[in-house]
Amino acid sequence: MAEFDVIVIGGGPGGYVCAIRCAQLGLKTACVEGRGALGGTCLNVGCIPSKALLHATHELHEMHENFDKMGLTNAKVKVDWAKMQSYKQDVIDGNTKGIEFLFKKNKVTYLQGWGSIPAAGQVKVGDEVHSAKNIVIATGSEAASLPGIEIDEQTVVTSTGALSLPKIPKSMVVIGAGVIGLELGSVYKRLGADVTVVEYLDAITPGMDAEVAKGLQKILTKQGLNFVLGAAVSGVEKSKSKNTVKYTLRKDDSAHEIEAEVVLVATGRKPFTGGLGLEALGVEMLPRGQVKTNDHWATSVPGLYAIGDAIVGPMLAHKAEDEGMAVAEVIAGKHGHVNYDVIPGVIYTTPEVASVGKTEEVLKQEGRAYRVGKFSFMGNGRAKAVFQADGFVKLLADATTDRILGCHIIGPGAGDLIHEVCVAMEFGASAQDLALTCHAHPTYSEAVREAALACGDGAIHA
Repeated sequence: MAEFDVIVIGGGPGGYVCAIRCAQLGLKTACVEGRGALGGTCLNVGCIPSKALLHATHELHEMHENFDKMGLTNAKVKVDWAKMQSYKQDVIDGNTKGIEFLFKKNKVTYLQGWGSIPAAGQVKVGDEVHSAKNIVIATGSEAASLPGIEIDEQTVVTSTGALSLPKIPKSMVVIGAGVIGLELGSVYKRLGADVTVVEYLDAITPGMDAEVAKGLQKILTKQGLNFVLGAAVSGVEKSKSKNTVKYTLRKDDSAHEIEAEVVLVATGRKPFTGGLGLEALGVEMLPRGQVKTNDHWATSVPGLYAIGDAIVGPMLAHKAEDEGMAVAEVIAGKHGHVNYDVIPGVIYTTPEVASVGKTEEVLKQEGRAYRVGKFSFMGNGRAKAVFQADGFVKLLADATTDRILGCHIIGPGAGDLIHEVCVAMEFGASAQDLALTCHAHPTYSEAVREAALACGDGAIHA
């Protein structure tokens, strides 16, 4: 029986980061992963491969829509789907091997196989049982579905199957207008598929700033995506050549059907904790299947911790990473901290959408007085030069103190632009602090400064 200070179960963003940090803090550490490759859902069948396909198809879109405008004429591009899939896999492999290298560099023991916890302080991998003073559950999540839908990952797929379809479908129905559905819907629309997004709620991207959500839907509709909102899906009927999605419009209870070659079920994710033996251990769980933890990520069983998608909070890789580093600090006797008020979210469509902090809707519910600074990318020289002038930056600041409360961006590079606001919020900065900070010209980031100026006396280029 091998003995460790810490065994982390799960090699995804939360798990592998936690393991590396534990090792850096002098703890004898092992990480258990059953997938056969490190990186979890994010790296193998999620964030990274989807970004590879988003990038490839964005370049295809630019060729069709903008090359001629720039004097790049007679451009001819043929989509080689097999080669695009190979490119995607090369991106995955390069990253997974990189994590294995980091494990060796930091002396983290990589235990390959599915892990379970037969008793407190013990982790079983295959036929071997290892002991640990501390165990961290970082097992992530799996795709959720709806009643009446049978996933086969062939023609009725989750994001996993959608990333590796054998051919580009002629038509696709996406059930769910969240991040996954819109990103992968965008990919296949650019590749030529007829894409319809069916959403239960009356707006896309639930929880996002309403003005941004409305703007994004308008842009995606212009790009060719079709939307059916306020629709309750009751099931999917399969046949050899097609799938029929059945739904009811909530506004009038009318029944409808839509046919597609492929159906992507993108209705969210749920914690993946089955097979760990948590019930037998007496680990306290929450109604939605998450592991219950305290402020230090400790479960009801001494020495057992949980992080990432397995516990409450947004199911985001970077949230899991922060928790992984924080729990490593706690186990090492230090102070681990995660600022849950400053966790950004990004949708990698074109244009990108990014947000951090509170939305206008939340501030209104709280009865908080605030100011809005808004700036359109139509006033940004760099954005206009590269045909990326759709969208805007929206900064929210306290009406009395001017402290930044949130920021919502739809536009070029939004996923990167949001981070200067994250840093500002982490330091308790005001909108004026951003407005007085010199931003290089010509950059997209100038739009953030202009939005900050708009919280005061007014933007310059609006």
